[in-house]
Amino acid sequence: MTQNRFCIGLTGGIGSGKSTVAALFAEHGAGIIDTDIIAHRLTQAGGAAIEAIRAAFGDGYIADDGALDRVKMRALIFSDAAAKQRLELLLHPLIREQAKAQLRQLEASPYVILVVPLLPESPAFRQLVQRVLVVDCAEDTQVARVIGRNKMTEAEVRAIIARQTPRAERLQLADDVIHNDAGLDSLEEPVAVLHERYLNAEGNSSN
Repeated sequence: MTQNRFCIGLTGGIGSGKSTVAALFAEHGAGIIDTDIIAHRLTQAGGAAIEAIRAAFGDGYIADDGALDRVKMRALIFSDAAAKQRLELLLHPLIREQAKAQLRQLEASPYVILVVPLLPESPAFRQLVQRVLVVDCAEDTQVARVIGRNKMTEAEVRAIIARQTPRAERLQLADDVIHNDAGLDSLEEPVAVLHERYLNAEGNSSN
């Protein structure tokens, strides 16, 4: 591993509140690396992954503005497991390299939160972290949040959840869990408690 920052992998299902929790850690001074943001940059117009995607999937999956056609690609990978694997094999190494580069740039941060939705399925990303934090909530809560945020149907959201790592497996992987069924006000205290724990862990790991 090329970095010596104390790094916590933050994961959870769609609609669990990962970004909200990461933002609260950022308010405490944590460094934040979000692999969804990295993936978006890689697949925007001029992004480093665009030509590889064009070569692997054809011009039809590149939108008129030169970015990945996300709607079309989402439909493909939901109906074709081999295509999903092909896209992940293309994107994940690029995302990991960008994440490692950002880790090196965050030397001044007391610790780093690495947001990785696919962390349970990705041993390569787990090698970058010393602890796993799962943001957890009931499936009905996930569904309601995503419908409200993304204007998707309940069936579409439940199909996404069904394809993600099962909730029980995520929780089994967790070193720490934040429960997020009650909303923002209920998150501040557990984030503050974990912030102190992570500060102490970073101090201990530096000795």
